Amino acid sequence: QVQLVESGGGLVQAGGSLRLSCAASGRTISGYTMGWFRQAPGKEREFVAALSWRGRNTYYVDSVEGRFTISRDNPKNTVYLQMNGLKPEDTAVYYCAAAYRGGYTGGYDYWGQGTQVTVSS
Repeated sequence: QVQLVESGGGLVQAGGSLRLSCAASGRTISGYTMGWFRQAPGKEREFVAALSWRGRNTYYVDSVEGRFTISRDNPKNTVYLQMNGLKPEDTAVYYCAAAYRGGYTGGYDYWGQGTQVTVSS
């Protein structure tokens, strides 16, 4: 089993930056595809970013391309989402996810409980 705990969310002004962290335990994440999703009030959960299990490929939803960066630190068993140039429409609960097989935009096996990101205008 893999346990995922997100942290780093908070309240920021438009144009600001946040770095979300996802700490994993139970397994090393080096063999997993890792992803970030978000869910805004009244909206469905949407894919944000993913990092392949070998760490060679990244994928982003168009709305965050060029602003967000997903990365991993395998020795720390942690995945990050660096968010720059934040916009009010980025406001959502952000979830970390891990997929042993599959992954990318869906098919994840394990999920964190989420961290709130609020961007004020």
